[in-house]
Amino acid sequence: MDSPVISIKGGVIMQGKTLVLSNVNFDVQAGEFVYLVGKTGSGKSSLLKTLYAELPLPEGELSVCGYSLGNLNSKQVPFLRRKLGIIFQDFQLLTDRSVAANFMFVLQATGWSNKYEMEQRIDEVLTSVDLKTKGFKFPHELSGGEQQRVVIARSLLNHPELIIADEPTANLDPDTSMEVIRVLLQISKKGTAVLISTHDKFIVEQFPGRFLKCEKSTIMESQTAFS
Repeated sequence: MDSPVISIKGGVIMQGKTLVLSNVNFDVQAGEFVYLVGKTGSGKSSLLKTLYAELPLPEGELSVCGYSLGNLNSKQVPFLRRKLGIIFQDFQLLTDRSVAANFMFVLQATGWSNKYEMEQRIDEVLTSVDLKTKGFKFPHELSGGEQQRVVIARSLLNHPELIIADEPTANLDPDTSMEVIRVLLQISKKGTAVLISTHDKFIVEQFPGRFLKCEKSTIMESQTAFS
């Protein structure tokens, strides 16, 4: 088996000086579809931020997409993040430009320079989420579900090995939530690991996956999302 996309052993997760999680041990393999569940304040967001190097790892061993985060320096962080697709519940789209211009900004910021290749990639990712004709639209001209699919498409621009989604359905109605999770599930079936933080009982019932639960200040494998 290839190396895990995420591997953490004896991990300690801190938020400032506050201990959030300890003795964290789990792996995520390529193509896995994994839910991260737990009560509000249980440490889900802090764990995700540690995975994409917004928070440091004070103790333990953590490898994400081949990068060791225990001794990662600031110059390496952009290279790690090029291997990640990060999806936020509040979209974080630039409102003063079109969807295509949002994507062009990301590609330029991550080292792309050939305009034709950038336009081709933008077309590919929009097509993958059934928004091929929406590149000229501004974010405010799209529905909430369309905006979230745009965010998913943006996360795919650099062919990520891992997608991290923090409460991606929190602001969406049930039908739109199903549409968004269905897209993420299809992405995982093509070989990209997907890790989703969620409180959405309806979604996990409709789209079963593996569960990692933040509970008792650590991470546990679980057969159920909510108990």
